Amino acid sequence: MWFKVEQGVGTMEDKSRSPSPGLDSDLPAGLFVNTYTHSLDEKRRLIIPAVWRELVGGPRRVFVLPGIEVRCLWVYPARELTRRLDKLRKLSVADPDGRRLARALASRSDLVAWDSQGRMRIKDDLLDYAGLQNVVVMVGAFDRFELWSPDEWKRETEQVSEQALEEAIRSIGF
Repeated sequence: MWFKVEQGVGTMEDKSRSPSPGLDSDLPAGLFVNTYTHSLDEKRRLIIPAVWRELVGGPRRVFVLPGIEVRCLWVYPARELTRRLDKLRKLSVADPDGRRLARALASRSDLVAWDSQGRMRIKDDLLDYAGLQNVVVMVGAFDRFELWSPDEWKRETEQVSEQALEEAIRSIGF
């Protein structure tokens, strides 16, 4: 399913899909799929889709990081980011590159919880980094989800040709 942006407002081909009963017991945490479009409210809070909140499970917190080489935000469940950071923890504190990487990631990231209505407030510097002002395109990326401005998401999807996507899928044996 490709996301289409019309007049600055995102639309999805299939908005009728709903989470399956017992979803959290059927899938491991963090298989984020689909694309959603939501607006930031007047307090700049973003509603996380219920199906994704179920996938995060407990604790009801996510880490928000600036995307690397892309102008979006990467959102990881606490458990998934902890797993990924195991490699970083194994680097020696005497390793200057490891220290720089740890500082760069930690200083630009945020740990965010959502309220009972599924709304989370991401700090302004992260929203500004990704150019998120009103409408937010939420893109599943399996182990994380990403937050894009409609314009940046449109540019990103225009760069991916169907042929290149098919070749990439074949190359990983998917």
